[in-house]
Amino acid sequence: MDISIIVPLFNEAESLPKLYEWIARVMKENKFSYEVIFVNDGSTDDSWKVIQELKAENEKSGSKASIRGICFRRNYGKSAALYCGFKAAQGNVVITMDADLQDSPDEIPELYRMITEEGFDLVSGWKQKRYDNALTKNLPSKLFNATARRVTGIQLHDMNCGLKAYRKDVVKNIEVFSEMHRYIPYLAKNAGFTKIGEKVVQHRKREFGTSKFGINRFVNGYLDLMTLWFLNKFGKQPMHFFGLVGSLMFFVGFVATIVVGGMKLYALSNHVPAMLVGVNPYFHIAILMMILGCMLFLAGFLAELIIRNSPSRNDYLIKEEL
Repeated sequence: MDISIIVPLFNEAESLPKLYEWIARVMKENKFSYEVIFVNDGSTDDSWKVIQELKAENEKSGSKASIRGICFRRNYGKSAALYCGFKAAQGNVVITMDADLQDSPDEIPELYRMITEEGFDLVSGWKQKRYDNALTKNLPSKLFNATARRVTGIQLHDMNCGLKAYRKDVVKNIEVFSEMHRYIPYLAKNAGFTKIGEKVVQHRKREFGTSKFGINRFVNGYLDLMTLWFLNKFGKQPMHFFGLVGSLMFFVGFVATIVVGGMKLYALSNHVPAMLVGVNPYFHIAILMMILGCMLFLAGFLAELIIRNSPSRNDYLIKEEL
């Protein structure tokens, strides 16, 4: 099979028939063998009923294309939908796109070509010209992407674009969890898939419904980015972070304690009035640093024990074998 198209959705019943009709037309024109996987993320409207109807009509028409559906019992989020879609995908190239008709299926042939002919592992769409509100979406999105480029080292203008193409190996070897769908290129890079490209794609105005994402996604996105950075850098060696920071804090606190005590002894030996050590604020700060340093060191030690007993401690991605 050439292509698997994964469409995560939440309350998009109105747009699904038009979206599938558009996808089918593009696939037929380019003679692709394909499947469409609709992942219904706990919709409260008629989205699942529409998917069932589309599947029934497709089978009745005798089409060789396959429509598959996954329906969650409740809303789990886009990352969960993509995870299940990736797990079910069978095509050599996997395309993800949103269900709101803001992503154009006409982009699929070129995305497919970039994966199969130019050898990219992942190609991300870049909605260079957007029709969103400039203040609430465009400006925060630019700041978000600038931060992501800085932290990840991946020079994508629109890392969170829903329209992406993947080599099959990529989606089968990364795990999308929590709200990490925003950073799939970073997950792919960390897994060793480093040939990541970008394509300018058309951004269309929303025809039905309203956006399902609020301003809080930018705050959550920043926190998720820091989590991924930390896990990538210290996930296998937590002691390298906690042990180092803890040791430095303990050392600084220990030296400060000696200095405070030394100053007190010097004052006593020279019969100079001096503050009691117990009421000296620097003494309490030094003791606190020593305690925190010990706690961080122990946290790193316990994390190492957990890692050593983890069944995934020796999970490595092998590219090929001879």
